[in-house]
Amino acid sequence: MTAWLLLLAALLLILANGLFVAAEFAFVTVERGAVDRAAEAGDVKAGRVSRAVRHLSFELSGAQLGITVTSLVVGMLAEPALSTLLSPVMSGLGVPDSAARGVAVVVGMVVATVVQMVIGELVPKNWAISRPLQVARAVAAPHMAFSFVCRPLISALNGAADRTVRAFGIEPQEELGHARTPAELVSLARHSAKAGAIDEESATLFVRTLGLGELTAESVMTPRIDVAALQRHATASDVINLTRATGLSRFPVYADSLDEVTGIVTLKDALAVPAARRGLVRVAELAAPPLLVPETLPAERLLERLRKLQPMAIVVDEYGGTAGVVTVEDIVEEIVGEVQDEHDPDDHPDLLPLPPVNGLPAWEADGRTRLDQLERIGLSAPDGPYETLAGLVADLLGKLPEVGEQAGLPGWRFTVTGVDRHRTSQVRVERTAVPSPFGDAGRDAR
Repeated sequence: MTAWLLLLAALLLILANGLFVAAEFAFVTVERGAVDRAAEAGDVKAGRVSRAVRHLSFELSGAQLGITVTSLVVGMLAEPALSTLLSPVMSGLGVPDSAARGVAVVVGMVVATVVQMVIGELVPKNWAISRPLQVARAVAAPHMAFSFVCRPLISALNGAADRTVRAFGIEPQEELGHARTPAELVSLARHSAKAGAIDEESATLFVRTLGLGELTAESVMTPRIDVAALQRHATASDVINLTRATGLSRFPVYADSLDEVTGIVTLKDALAVPAARRGLVRVAELAAPPLLVPETLPAERLLERLRKLQPMAIVVDEYGGTAGVVTVEDIVEEIVGEVQDEHDPDDHPDLLPLPPVNGLPAWEADGRTRLDQLERIGLSAPDGPYETLAGLVADLLGKLPEVGEQAGLPGWRFTVTGVDRHRTSQVRVERTAVPSPFGDAGRDAR
């Protein structure tokens, strides 16, 4: 009878061990936002969970203490009880009396360990991971009661652990950070797309939206060399003619040079002028005040200004000169991809695949292609005073490019195939080596 009572006590302790394991995994994996929403809606149990996750380090220490104590006591009770109950069974199976006790102890230890792992560890762990909020609501009250009773011991143990961690230069945290970094969200989106949880287009849109936070006005602008603008003495008719030539509907208006932008004129402004007067009315009379922004303005804040003030901004460099212009369309294209209508030219920067060279891939690229866009083909350029492929090639060459010249990075070769006004306009990009799992090293240019 004593052995059976000890076995029953051990089983209850295994269930208590399962409660501590479930609490540990549930508190760590539960979504903080879901807990807070449920607590704000009046869910009392969710309120307990919210308090627990705000003091996560203390509660996890309580769970560890509970797991350790119950595991030790289970071993002290279950193994001798099982060996006592199994000894007659071993004798009945023909095991000699001299060995029956030893065999029963071994079998009892194995049985107790298996039951402890399955019932006390694995089942509650899997349950908590599958239903973190439901499990946390169920176990929060008894777990927090145990932590309250054992608070002095838990605090002492937790304090010793904190001092040890600080000795290694790490500051312990009481609360688990529930926010995800952009890199983690990108990885999650891509993994979800591969698993079929979300479609590929939605994942791409999400990743591009997150990438917007890393871009600046300089990254998304149309560079000065490609800006179509009008001098302030131009007329409404010139606006209409320039729209026909470029397909654009908004133009900067400048005084003596593009560094002196005085306004923004639109096709709508020109068409509002009576046809008979379009050759007489100057754009200076039609232009609205320009929106000036620095090169370093983050793209997210730039988009907000463009939406609230006007849909075109003049990007000003650190010396006060005009670096380029940017529109809402430029930023939207960073998220949804190239937006093209019947008025857009067909020479958008892109990477066009070419036939492989020696079995390795090659592309024809516009010189305006940004370096972050080159990461799509696995090219990671070194940091430098450049934003585009043209700038990278010029830096590698150390001079103004000429058609036919080549430059290289480890595993890559760049051949200048087009030059426009001293700027590389087209580049042939070739892989020259299979990517190494240890990464490329050094630099090669010729």
